Amino acid sequence: MFTGIDEVDWASLRHAHGSARDVPELLRGLTSAEPLARAAALDGMYGAVHQEGRVYDSTLACVPFLLVLAADERVPERGVLLDLLVSIGEGTPVEGAEGAAVAGADPAARAAVGAGPAGVEAAGPPGVGAQAVVRADAEAVVRADAETAVRAAAETAVRAGAEVFVRLTADVDPAVRRAAATAVVRFLDEPPRVLGLLRERLALERDERLVVALVECLGHFARRHPGRAAEAVDLLVARSGPAHGPGPRLAALGQLAVCAPERLPGDLVPVVLRLLDERSADRPCRPGAAGAAAVHSLVDRIRRLRPSDEEGNRLLRTLHSALDDRPADRIALLHGQLAGAGPVDRCNAVLLAAALVRERRGDHSRTIALLGEQLRDREAEEEGRLRDITVAVLAELFALAAPAADRLHALAVARPDRWVQRWPCEAPLLGGALRALARTGDPRAVPLLARVVAGPVVPRDLGAAVSALGARAAPLTPVVRRALAAVPLDAPDTATPLVSALRALRDAQSLPVVLRLLDGARPAAGGRLVPALLSALAALGGAAREAAPSLRALLDGEHALAAADTLWAVEGDPAVVLPVLLRELGRREASRQVLAARSLSRLGPAARTALHALRHTVEADGGAVSTAAACAVCEITGEADPTVVAALRSAWTEHPRSRPAVAACLTSLGSRAAPLRDLAASELTAPRRHTARPGGHGSHDVPVDEELLRLCRRVVETT
Repeated sequence: MFTGIDEVDWASLRHAHGSARDVPELLRGLTSAEPLARAAALDGMYGAVHQEGRVYDSTLACVPFLLVLAADERVPERGVLLDLLVSIGEGTPVEGAEGAAVAGADPAARAAVGAGPAGVEAAGPPGVGAQAVVRADAEAVVRADAETAVRAAAETAVRAGAEVFVRLTADVDPAVRRAAATAVVRFLDEPPRVLGLLRERLALERDERLVVALVECLGHFARRHPGRAAEAVDLLVARSGPAHGPGPRLAALGQLAVCAPERLPGDLVPVVLRLLDERSADRPCRPGAAGAAAVHSLVDRIRRLRPSDEEGNRLLRTLHSALDDRPADRIALLHGQLAGAGPVDRCNAVLLAAALVRERRGDHSRTIALLGEQLRDREAEEEGRLRDITVAVLAELFALAAPAADRLHALAVARPDRWVQRWPCEAPLLGGALRALARTGDPRAVPLLARVVAGPVVPRDLGAAVSALGARAAPLTPVVRRALAAVPLDAPDTATPLVSALRALRDAQSLPVVLRLLDGARPAAGGRLVPALLSALAALGGAAREAAPSLRALLDGEHALAAADTLWAVEGDPAVVLPVLLRELGRREASRQVLAARSLSRLGPAARTALHALRHTVEADGGAVSTAAACAVCEITGEADPTVVAALRSAWTEHPRSRPAVAACLTSLGSRAAPLRDLAASELTAPRRHTARPGGHGSHDVPVDEELLRLCRRVVETT
């Protein structure tokens, strides 16, 4: 099973945590009879050898041994090992990791990784193959593009085990058959044979979960082999018919939506909703509940965080993604799911609703209202899970969640024990319902927050909640002031969220308390407290002039930029702060240069002496520093010269996340932003959010995008 493993110089190979000398122990652990030992070994494989999908030279050296283990019926949980092999074959390469080099630019040498072990079409001991991959043509690898080489190496190594995957499609273990079919479609380069194998397995397979997986494999085949897609599509159409179960039919419809939308039924939405009801009726209990107690490893814990009906979530996610260019159908389907009877299906719908709102602009009020309906008080375990997921989704939508505010308020009032969430080894947070309610800007959150502030624990995200409430949070001012006055100097974790709240409240009467904390914290000059204090003082402006001596004392230290910003806000003397900002702009640290340029923007015309340095920065750097410097030039001069226009246009096009900053700059220019008006006008017609990613990931992208749209409307109106 491990022939040749000791011939590999593992100590010279690398993984995510350094030397790979521990990899043989991990590989042997995968075969242990003890579940805990196997789980720990699997954690090690995913946590070091294949961390976050990355591929290292040690990952490649593991492939031949993983193939042997997957083919050996004595090894438990071989389906998991096949999943790992598929992930390695499709893995993301390591970027910029010194020592984690790709070894072996020669494709023939890379193929040897999968050609060695006995039982895997062996041509020699696996150690020899692995050593060849690790050592062959090392100088050429150093010169080659590392990212491309490592991806090719991983794919070639796994592809060499294709015959193993073929044999395992008929294994006695259903998990092995499922994972093997997935691997065959991806790594066997014989399309007729692959399609024939899928036909055969579909005819023989009686486990409906595996039929679903095989149908998904048909869709992948059609996308991978367009020349043979017609045959696969015909099979998908057949599988979408009434002769088959609801799960396989849903899978077939999802794959048709991706591969051949013209073959979908005209009444797609009602058909899908009916199939969901049928599938829900066929599901007698919560999937996976029987094994819920068997949590041995990080991998197990991650699995438990997945949707309770992972298959259903995957099927519907595929369909929703494919309907992206048919938003009316996508929204109608989503609303039907949210109004369905089963909490598991509605839980899946909530996750899909989150993806929709994160990806697409438009009026989502009806969708949000339906999300609010998921918060109705019920006792079933799955209903509790539904509520928790819905609250988490609504909290990410900020003001857009307002149509669900009534339900959020009712839930928050009913559960005061959940106003604060406590986690082991973590600072406390506001409870989900109260946090989501505050983020909508609803004033009903204020009295609840007041009780939290008066309590024994201050959540670290209090300041963000108060900021979202804006002027409506004013009644919180005295209770926050009293709480902060009672905080001792040696409790920065308690003080920081209170100070952040005061910044949003702009309470000048709190100045003595803030100065006491600043003078007490200054010797340590670390953590999040000092930046929070400086931000609170800056928000007070001239009312905090008394703080000037303390601020000047910080101009040469770690917090120089923030201190200069604050000193400008309270005194308005450019002679004091300009030398600091120019010094920071001249550093070779991009993050500090960006902050310095933004600070110079705030000085406006008072920073004219910085124009030469800023223009040089615009021309010398093409990234975030250039964008910040270009915006600063606009703010200082009140104009957009051709060089600045070119820099801002480039940033808008090439770096979408820069758009809110650029749009804010354009609003300050008024009519002089006319050369770039087209950018704002075009943005307002785009249906997708400027940072939209597949799957709708990104918790704070929605409010940022909504702010971008507001700024773009101002630009269009004023130019």
